[in-house]
Amino acid sequence: MAGQNVDELLQVLTNAVQDGFSLGRAKCVIDRARVLEIIEEISSEMPTEIEQARNIVATKNEIIGSAKREADAIKRAAEERARQIVSQDEVVVVARQKAGEIVNAAEQKSKELRIATNRYVDDALARAQEALEEALGEVKTSRGSFKSASKS
Repeated sequence: MAGQNVDELLQVLTNAVQDGFSLGRAKCVIDRARVLEIIEEISSEMPTEIEQARNIVATKNEIIGSAKREADAIKRAAEERARQIVSQDEVVVVARQKAGEIVNAAEQKSKELRIATNRYVDDALARAQEALEEALGEVKTSRGSFKSASKS
């Protein structure tokens, strides 16, 4: 079972329960050692998936930071360029207009990158959350089955 992710391990656990010897509609006999081994493997894999979610958030923050730095650099360059051509009125008007366009373009690019990054991270976190919730549900169900089976 080593090397399997949480989803695969949950499928193995589900199969173990489904393949157990049936004792009616709600009860079955399963290999306790095998199921406990699967649960232990799931428990050891969950920190890995949580770390992956943290890495995704860190990557998102790096992308946003980079986009902000790039926008600031573009803005500073535009402002510097505008200062260099202040000597002529017409050129000043054109320079201010061009600087505004560059700043607007940089801000728009930064906004688009932030939106795309947020969507990506939200999607990845949602998938991680679903996997973790599903794993937790399977563990709760298995524990209930074990408790019921041990009372019988």
